[in-house]
Amino acid sequence: MSGDRGGVLSRAAFSLMTHCHHHHLTHRAFLPSIAVPIRGAAGFATPPAAVVMSDTAAMQQKRALRSRIRKALKDFSPAQRTQEDVEIQNFVLNSSWFKSCKGLCAYISCKSLREVDTSRIIADVLKNSAAEHGLQVMKKLYVPRVEDKNSHMRMLRISTIEDLVANSMNILEPSPVDSDQNEREDVLLASQPVDLLLLPGLAFDRHGRRLGRGGGYYDVFLRKYEELANQQNWKQPLRVALAYSMQIVEDESIPMTETDVPVDALVSSNGVFPISPAALERM
Repeated sequence: MSGDRGGVLSRAAFSLMTHCHHHHLTHRAFLPSIAVPIRGAAGFATPPAAVVMSDTAAMQQKRALRSRIRKALKDFSPAQRTQEDVEIQNFVLNSSWFKSCKGLCAYISCKSLREVDTSRIIADVLKNSAAEHGLQVMKKLYVPRVEDKNSHMRMLRISTIEDLVANSMNILEPSPVDSDQNEREDVLLASQPVDLLLLPGLAFDRHGRRLGRGGGYYDVFLRKYEELANQQNWKQPLRVALAYSMQIVEDESIPMTETDVPVDALVSSNGVFPISPAALERM
């Protein structure tokens, strides 16, 4: 492929990503007042006593919250969204935990789903995986591919933006094979661990609860990776969610069931907010 054609494809792919999807602070940075943590004796957010509720009650509460957050995102002004996208990605790109990570899983943002934009993060990783850039650590990047409607999602390695193709819903995903027809590396089958998982979601709270879109894809994947890391005696990767300001909700709003997986930290336009002991130690 000629350089001109590659450049055109790169620009076209990022245009599609934007269309169909979207000063460094430490953990002392904080989110809006509703998200300031209660510090327990060990220095991390203390969860409320009643964490898990019945599946039926949880489902009803989640449905209502999803509706409320979707409306808030729909009413979000384009100018404010763009500003928060820039600020959130700046916090990630300038952080020591991102710069030092050697492997990560990250979502490809979808503007129609009103997800926090990740295009600059993806571009930064791919740029530095193609050529050594100063002291920047070379990173392996894995991005999601939905395989079916039964919560089966794989994270496949890509090395260029041209590795992404639009699926039937016009969302960019990695093709299952590369240009040489070799199967892409699945992070669950990789010989080396990842250090970081950048996660989307609809709502989050100060205790790390995450509300997804209801498909269960990320919860299933996160549990599988947690089991793999335990089996291999790997350090668990940091689960970091990217969130717009209105996606961070008051305590008790997000019900938890046994299948829900919490996040270790949040990044909003107000800064980086570590929650778990692992995040407090590493961020």
